[in-house]
Amino acid sequence: MYKALLWISGGLVLVCLLGLALGFYYQSLPEQSPAPVEKVNDSAQSFEDLIYVDAPLVGQVISQPLIVTGKARGTWFFEASFPVVLTNWDGLIIAEGLATAQSNWMTEDFVPFVATLEYSMPGPYNRGALILQKDNPSGLPEYDAALEIPVLFW
Repeated sequence: MYKALLWISGGLVLVCLLGLALGFYYQSLPEQSPAPVEKVNDSAQSFEDLIYVDAPLVGQVISQPLIVTGKARGTWFFEASFPVVLTNWDGLIIAEGLATAQSNWMTEDFVPFVATLEYSMPGPYNRGALILQKDNPSGLPEYDAALEIPVLFW
């Protein structure tokens, strides 16, 4: 009995010493500062300066038909239109169409646009996204841009 108690006491002392050693080790490590935040958009013109959406607003409940209005720089258009896509909660496209310029689009100024999308209800989840894509006839990725607006289905 005395021998078992001696073994248990010795084991407890070893565990305590190991805990102290680990504590001193972690205390001696240099503090790590978080990684610097990297700028995502380095362009001179901010994204907000390219397109504004008046309707629907972020998180707004939408209904049939979905009418999208706003204004975008003329450079967002090609041949007076740009693609608009509506997706369900997991990214499945449930509607797509074109937003059309309501005035002269061959300018660098803001041009009003409108788009109408018909869609079927996306299933059990009521979340989705409206994606307004910059028209990029060149197909070059450096000219791609898109604005994604979270929406709710009624």
